Amino acid sequence: MNELPVIGLMLGDMTGIGPEISARLLASGALKNVARIAVIGDARVLDLGCRDAGVSLPRRSYESVAAIDWSNSDTPIVDLGNVDPSAIKRGEISPESGRLTGDTLKHMIDLAGEGQLDAVCFAPLNKAALHRGGWKYHDEHQMFAALTGHKGFFGEMNVIKEFATFRVTSHIALREAIGLITPERITSAVTLANETLRATGVATPRIAVAALNPHGGEGGLFGDEEITIIRPTVESLAAGGINCTGPVPSDVIFLKALKGEYDGVVMMYHDQGQIATKLLGFNKGVTVTAGLKVVFTTPAHGTAFDIVGQGKADTGALEQALRIGARMAAAKKLRVQQIANVASQPATQR
Repeated sequence: MNELPVIGLMLGDMTGIGPEISARLLASGALKNVARIAVIGDARVLDLGCRDAGVSLPRRSYESVAAIDWSNSDTPIVDLGNVDPSAIKRGEISPESGRLTGDTLKHMIDLAGEGQLDAVCFAPLNKAALHRGGWKYHDEHQMFAALTGHKGFFGEMNVIKEFATFRVTSHIALREAIGLITPERITSAVTLANETLRATGVATPRIAVAALNPHGGEGGLFGDEEITIIRPTVESLAAGGINCTGPVPSDVIFLKALKGEYDGVVMMYHDQGQIATKLLGFNKGVTVTAGLKVVFTTPAHGTAFDIVGQGKADTGALEQALRIGARMAAAKKLRVQQIANVASQPATQR
């Protein structure tokens, strides 16, 4: 039991379905052999989730993660006492709830930085509420990068059952994205895809890199980025040992991935892959913030205001987010231990 990674679970923006799916999943016991899960947040929000889900969930409050008695079967919660659900209207964007969601995530990032959490998993939040609540970032991934002091490339990985997607550019205007399709960013995205897929358990990831232009540019007729930028970069990466191919026209790349030809797809811009992944696995997809020193996972779907409080929200994506987070956390701990073992050996044995 003590070998399982410790994952902090944030209940999401309380105005949405996060508390419900968190409570239902925890009550099911489906993840007891996958990770040690500690809820970080307000116990009143967890109780609200239990009422929405119609479940009973024995819980015990602790002052810190370090104080948790993992031999006790009750769900542990580090009760921050910071969100009063009776004071915030549900089913709509709330700047106050967004502010408190950000505060809770900041606290969890601090815990991870102290080594108390091996990964952070959060139920759906609302980007607009987060922003209006004072967390002035384009998305939570940029927020996480800033709060962890990250320098360099990082990106969003979207995972469905069949494959995962990565992005050369993300939450920016399409006009700007095209100008950022450079060898350096493609190299960073493909390298990140390879490393992250390996961390989730894929020994030798098969990665396809999407073309930018229709039909892959038709030999330069519709644009030459494939000829001058994408193909040379992919060939260089392949020569360096990464199992990648491309550019593959984006009107066929996801058909090939769906057939099992690729483990990961690197797309040039946000919607190039999001349309495919949401069509194929909207309620089952998982989003990973890849490339940071802290593991972050979350369901790919949103707060679902239209079904809040109705007791019918699906837990599938949250369960997969916790499972992927556990695998990545375990892989990270193994890498750290291997590095420590090598460092402890005499120089003549290295």
